Amino acid sequence: MARFHHYSFCNQLLILAQRPESTHVAGYQRWQALGRQVRQGEKSIHILAPVKKRQELEDGQDGASQRLCGFRVAYVFDVAQTVGKPLPSAPQAQGDPGANLEGIKALYAQKGIALEYKVNLDGAEGLSAKGKVYVLDGLEPAREFAVLVHELAHELLHGGERRKQLSRKVKETEAEAVAYAVGLSVGLDMNTASADYISLYDGDRDTLRESLESITRVASQILSALTEPKAN
Repeated sequence: MARFHHYSFCNQLLILAQRPESTHVAGYQRWQALGRQVRQGEKSIHILAPVKKRQELEDGQDGASQRLCGFRVAYVFDVAQTVGKPLPSAPQAQGDPGANLEGIKALYAQKGIALEYKVNLDGAEGLSAKGKVYVLDGLEPAREFAVLVHELAHELLHGGERRKQLSRKVKETEAEAVAYAVGLSVGLDMNTASADYISLYDGDRDTLRESLESITRVASQILSALTEPKAN
């Protein structure tokens, strides 16, 4: 899941069954857009892509929706099957979170959320697991703080029925928007890190707008805990 979180669980299994050593997977045209070319003779990895049909909403409702009507075979390739430009490194949060780094860890304890640091998360920097969060050991302080806020946002926003109802796009957009707001508020330079992360999940302004109330509530809750006076 850490390596292929953009794909459904079924497609994760398909990728690993066909090429277990894969690390970064994308379609032929996506690799070309990144300045890389699939090597001649490479065997594609077969996954399933949803086929959706547009349908009008019931009377009294505006717009239209899309209905899943089946799946088709799609073809992707691992980065090791390509040549070309090096993959761009994602921008990272920068600055010094200061006492806020320990403050966010204390908030985990206050919320009863277990926090564990791991030397390897299979390519991920943080993982939320319903009451427990794993964070990659050795991150720079600013990045560590941003990851801690992101995963805490998952824990606070995406429990119970809401976890089942929301798409991954919405959940990742909400969590990273919280991380951006909190990071900016404590003085970190968030540059384009959050925007780039959200774009990986096809997040957009409409998604942010629909989730704004939840994002604002949790960001405010975290910031209030970080700024409240501490007992001597």
